[in-house]
Amino acid sequence: MTQNLDLAPIGNCAISALIDRQGRYVWACAPRVDGDPVFCNLLAGEADPAIGFFDVQVEGLESVEQDYLRNTPILRTVLRDAQGAEVEILDFAPRYRHSGRIYRPTAFIRLIRPLKGTPRLRIRMRPASDYGAHVPDRTFGSNHIRYVTRPAPFRLTTNVPVSNILEERSFRLEEDLALFMGPDEPFIGNVRNACAVMFQETADYWREWVRTLALPLEWQKVVIRSAITLKLCAYEETGAIVAALTTSIPEHSDSGRNWDYRYCWLRDAYYVVRALNRLGAADILENYLGYLRNIVDEAEGGHVQPVYGVGMEPALKERIVDSLPGYRGMGPVRVGNQAHEHLQHDVYGQIVLSNVQAFFDERLLRPATVEDFHALEKIGERAFALHDQPDAGLWEFRTIARTHTYSALLCWAACDRLSNAAEALGLSARVDYWRGKAQIIRDRIETEAWCPEEGRYAASFGGHELDASLLQLVDLRFLPADDPRFLATLEAVERGLRRGSHLLRYSDPDDFGEPKTAFNFCTFWFIEALHLTGRTEEARSLFEEMLGNLTHAGLLSEDIAFADGELWGNYPQTYSLVGLINCAIMLSRPWISVR
Repeated sequence: MTQNLDLAPIGNCAISALIDRQGRYVWACAPRVDGDPVFCNLLAGEADPAIGFFDVQVEGLESVEQDYLRNTPILRTVLRDAQGAEVEILDFAPRYRHSGRIYRPTAFIRLIRPLKGTPRLRIRMRPASDYGAHVPDRTFGSNHIRYVTRPAPFRLTTNVPVSNILEERSFRLEEDLALFMGPDEPFIGNVRNACAVMFQETADYWREWVRTLALPLEWQKVVIRSAITLKLCAYEETGAIVAALTTSIPEHSDSGRNWDYRYCWLRDAYYVVRALNRLGAADILENYLGYLRNIVDEAEGGHVQPVYGVGMEPALKERIVDSLPGYRGMGPVRVGNQAHEHLQHDVYGQIVLSNVQAFFDERLLRPATVEDFHALEKIGERAFALHDQPDAGLWEFRTIARTHTYSALLCWAACDRLSNAAEALGLSARVDYWRGKAQIIRDRIETEAWCPEEGRYAASFGGHELDASLLQLVDLRFLPADDPRFLATLEAVERGLRRGSHLLRYSDPDDFGEPKTAFNFCTFWFIEALHLTGRTEEARSLFEEMLGNLTHAGLLSEDIAFADGELWGNYPQTYSLVGLINCAIMLSRPWISVR
């Protein structure tokens, strides 16, 4: 069977996994999202390898149905055999309130239930270690199997006869089964009863969380699924938000553009918290701001990296893993990301923009203080100092350095929003100071990024190249949507970067040649720009087309082939889910229309 990205994530903000349409775990890292994959089948090529997955095989399988339980990340798979017997599988990671805190163990639960008849099934549990290089040793007791994976072993506790799993023996399903994959420690209590309770508590938690969201009238299921998945991309212990749950899914066939996205890019995280704020989900913002404050403290007014580990690790040394052939055999498989070494000056703007809400939002448990403002001023000074200096840009060119318009724009936004925060705090002298800095940067952008011979903005100072990020001129409030300069830039971007219903990031060759897929987030930027400039019907039509590209789980990866609509790139991609939410909110009919 050809590998694809039609996968469903489960998780609990501590651990996550991807499950395919047959109910097979094909990807799960432990004990953190950026750790060694316990299940690595996704990067094991087209063949059915000996290790790296966890599935339930039903003899004489006839059909499969799969969907999430409503408003939860609990995945339900129903396997039906040729005689009509049915097996229900419920997969989830526990998450609920317990003893005054959130219980979110590094654990997965799989419940297997007979729905009809007495099907025969086989459970195959084949974890891996060291990125698929080794089969972990195992020991077992009467109700558990211990797998010696690195850096820490894990334990499967179950009411399934252990020998049935060890020997992958076929057996009749005559009762409810529970499998708890968690830390290597004794499981207290009856595993089947305890897992049933955790199932109900987890379902209740997520449904209550969804009830707090301020949803648009239209496309609610899309928005809910995107919001839940964005929350799954948060590593709650530290507040980090990862760009995606996977590594090394190529941007297109045999591209070599295979990157590890299991880290926290401050840019991506800014867009995530901004989208969730539009839905009223302040919990993720507050946790992320704690992560940012620690990053800012460590920087002490100096260089801030564009990306850090989920534990705030600064060093993410990039290496190639030879033990896995890669998605569809299209390596290399990379661990780590060289972007931690880059200069990307837009990051200073994203830090300020993520923080500025805390000076105005009365809902927050910890409103921002004057001391927080003065700490942010160091970031603003850094933004001002670097606004006209070359960097790698938001697309992280590895051998190309320019003064990118987008980076300068975010530096302007840092100074502009600091003036707003100062005004909220009644610091009139600092208001004037930061407005002055913002005006200086604005003047530079309007002069240096303007391409007079073409009557539009360019992607770099003194350049001519086009970049989809120019569409952010309006979103960041640098220009109004009806400004002739923006309209001319939008026209040029559409003419140069649009491919059918999709938008490229850029069309000029980069370190790896010419791009061959469109970037989903940029298409959503384009849809927003169409709406803001009065082309709403066209925007709605393109948005509906994008919805037609969703996986059965209701999600998107990073890239899409504009020729056939196939999804490429790491999955699920937070950028793409942000675009889904933003466009749905912007394009939806208002609630008043049905009242």
